[in-house]
Amino acid sequence: MDQRIGSSSQPVKGEPVMGAGFDPAFIPGITAQAAGPEAEDAKPTEEAGRPVPEPAGEPEPEAAARTAEAPAEPEEEPEEEPEAVKDGPVFEVSDRRARFAADHRGVRLSLDEESCEFRWNEIAAVETESPRFGKRFTITVHTPDRRWYPIEIEAAARARFKEWESELDAVLDAYFEEA
Repeated sequence: MDQRIGSSSQPVKGEPVMGAGFDPAFIPGITAQAAGPEAEDAKPTEEAGRPVPEPAGEPEPEAAARTAEAPAEPEEEPEEEPEAVKDGPVFEVSDRRARFAADHRGVRLSLDEESCEFRWNEIAAVETESPRFGKRFTITVHTPDRRWYPIEIEAAARARFKEWESELDAVLDAYFEEA
């Protein structure tokens, strides 16, 4: 007698595979849907008995004339802000693994090799939490789409927590505007 371990439901053939029920790495809006094995191997050869035309090696003369007439636009380079220090408060804390920085550009979090950056208009709230025991100070950045990004910084002493909260409050008062 054979027993199957796991779900016996299979996706219907021809239906797109959706959701974490079939792909645990699927995140709507971020990752692409997984294509079935038949979609990866399939090449457009013949549809309904008609051969698929091969793409021509040379472009059509009309398309070449249109591209020749159009002025070449220079490629836009991403706007880099000069690293000049602006007048205003800056808050930076870090430990051996984590780092939190807030200044005129926004908020930057990093943990080991992972990092993320938020401009001030992308932030809904910034929350701090001091534990009753221990030396790990938690800063959580909330976004308008109801996501949150916590980071824990280990302090050398618990006395640093009040100092960090007052420095962060000064930065938030200067740059963060509630909508």
